[in-house]
Amino acid sequence: MTLKVYNTLTKTKEEFIPKEPGKVSIYACGITPYNYAHIGNSRPAVFWDCVRRFLKYRGYQIHFVQNFTDVDDKIINRANQLQQHPLELAAEYAKIYLEDLEKLNVLKADDYPKVSEHIPEVINMIQVLIEKGYAYEVNGDVYYEVRKFKDYGKLSGRDLDDLQAGARVEVNEAKRDPMDFALWKAAKPGEISWDSPWGKGRPGWHIECSAMSIKYLDGGFDMHGGGEDLVFPHHENEIAQSEAYLGSVFARYWLHNAFVTVSGERMGKSMGNFSTIRDVINQFPPKVVRFWLIGTHYRNPIGFGAEELQAAARGLERLETAKFNWEHLLSQQLSGNDTDANEAEISSIKDRIAKTKQEFITGMEDDFNTPQALASLYELVREVNRWTQDKAFSLTLVTKGALKEAYDVLVELGDVLGIFYQEQAGNPAIDVAEIESLIEQRTQAKKDKNWALADQIRDQLKAKGVILEDTPQGVRWRLE
Repeated sequence: MTLKVYNTLTKTKEEFIPKEPGKVSIYACGITPYNYAHIGNSRPAVFWDCVRRFLKYRGYQIHFVQNFTDVDDKIINRANQLQQHPLELAAEYAKIYLEDLEKLNVLKADDYPKVSEHIPEVINMIQVLIEKGYAYEVNGDVYYEVRKFKDYGKLSGRDLDDLQAGARVEVNEAKRDPMDFALWKAAKPGEISWDSPWGKGRPGWHIECSAMSIKYLDGGFDMHGGGEDLVFPHHENEIAQSEAYLGSVFARYWLHNAFVTVSGERMGKSMGNFSTIRDVINQFPPKVVRFWLIGTHYRNPIGFGAEELQAAARGLERLETAKFNWEHLLSQQLSGNDTDANEAEISSIKDRIAKTKQEFITGMEDDFNTPQALASLYELVREVNRWTQDKAFSLTLVTKGALKEAYDVLVELGDVLGIFYQEQAGNPAIDVAEIESLIEQRTQAKKDKNWALADQIRDQLKAKGVILEDTPQGVRWRLE
């Protein structure tokens, strides 16, 4: 099997061949932390988490870098409103963002560079670009001269002349060409700034990612990613300045996720149709939110709303219930002899287990197709449940061995997607004796055909976060 990824640079799905065998270097653009991150910001984070988990599962060593843009107009403006230092404000919201991602079971990056901590690298890169003739200084500002880079537009597919026709030079800018972009911005009164050869100022937006990715991953690293809104101008400009600086390829594979949408429109703070990650995970279990995010292929838009999240909750519950039920069965004592086992049935289950693993890997190797990977788990659950819930099923050494194999594969592959995790260590308010007493009362109510009382007890338990499962082996319960 061969891993293939859709490369925005080539507009094709192509075989992934790492720069260094057995190792993968990844740079994913992070957020500008000036407020709570919205749920759309969680999509690239969860996507790249799945990528990392799968590559590690396949034996690769990963170096993953995600930056924070902690120097930006939005940060400066909000800090002024709150009468707070810009870097303190950015650090506060970066911390909140990482706390939110932890609840979504996103693994920590190897490095979280901030532009404020890499000013020397930025200045050095700008100096080299000036020396090479790709950049020029005007009154303390430094601009990249786009027309000097002959391949400009190769990522986005945009034509420079068409872009220029729709562009305009902002007031007080002395750029040679409307399409030239800022590498360094001269300081305005009261703004945060650093000393440079061109006077006090701060980095432009695009230069930071180039300087930091090259520092941590070197030139020609494997994967660069972010939301599809970053293709132009951010990533296009990164390529132009980085390849002019390096004299060689900057990043080899470019992966971009589609937007989270609301009623068919892109979610965004500027659109006013956003929900923060924190608000959403306070309304829905974080693992449900994660499951919703991976239920759609990363290059397709994903709709956000209560209905979509409720559907995700049902899908996740189906897998978690199977995992719970299989655990319960495996904990029981043997109830039959191996002579009772149906060899053809067991052979079919083992074939399904092997096929599940193959289908899962095939799906993930096809441009990280998480919906296809999930479909393979559903098929495993469907077939094993049909087997274990058959009245003829009995737990023997042979059937227990096959069930354990199915359970191990479900957990193994589920962990590759990061969907099986405990959101909290436990709930001290849960009274096990009370729960079991209510379950006994419900069982008796069902025997008495008192369906209203049985439903009332189920609802009472659900309100406590207790989920009941009626199985041929009896009633089982678990915490939601």
